[in-house]
Amino acid sequence: LPGAAGTEAPSCTRGSGSPGPAHPPPPPFRLIVLGDSTVGKSCLLHRFTEGRFPGPLHSDPTVGVDFFSRLVEIEPGKRVKLQLWDTAGQERFRSITRSYYRNSVGGLLVFDITNRRSFEHVKDWLEEAKMHVQPFQIVFLLVGHKCDLVSQREVTREEAEKLSSDCGMKYIETSAKDATNVEESFTILTRDIYELLSQPLELHFGGRILSWLIIIATLMPRELC
Repeated sequence: LPGAAGTEAPSCTRGSGSPGPAHPPPPPFRLIVLGDSTVGKSCLLHRFTEGRFPGPLHSDPTVGVDFFSRLVEIEPGKRVKLQLWDTAGQERFRSITRSYYRNSVGGLLVFDITNRRSFEHVKDWLEEAKMHVQPFQIVFLLVGHKCDLVSQREVTREEAEKLSSDCGMKYIETSAKDATNVEESFTILTRDIYELLSQPLELHFGGRILSWLIIIATLMPRELC
């Protein structure tokens, strides 16, 4: 299964033909959100799923794993349910969060643009996820968070774009505080996953050529719902 494209995602939101054969509705996509503690993963998820910014008084670090859910429209009339797993960034919770990698099809790798160390740890998170994700290859999006704090930036856009290109990911900068690119980041990732999983596989089953979407929807519905 091919990896994600290594091109940069746009900084903002982005012909007709004869109708093809009917397809079943997409199954839920299980996404994990990874990154160091305090990079703002939970704030991103609250903004995306609830339309609000929790603020510093309601932003205690995640303990273990937290769960969110939302529908995303990937094209007119076609929506995908996202199951979003917010993982703790602290080392003492790693053994817990690793168990939630299984059956994930997408992931946001989040770092804080005002915290260089969180950027330097991105490759560690990426390698750990690749070791524990199964049975699918995961599609990642690199997210530089807190882009509203321009004067405190410690990681340049050019550095982040190079890392994303080297690792075969797209890159986008977000702010949960002012909602910059929050919606776009999840939509971009969901569309990339859908496009990848819709590709036919060199796998014949009962005389049919299957796609990962069909396999996910028919073989493992209970584990993904």
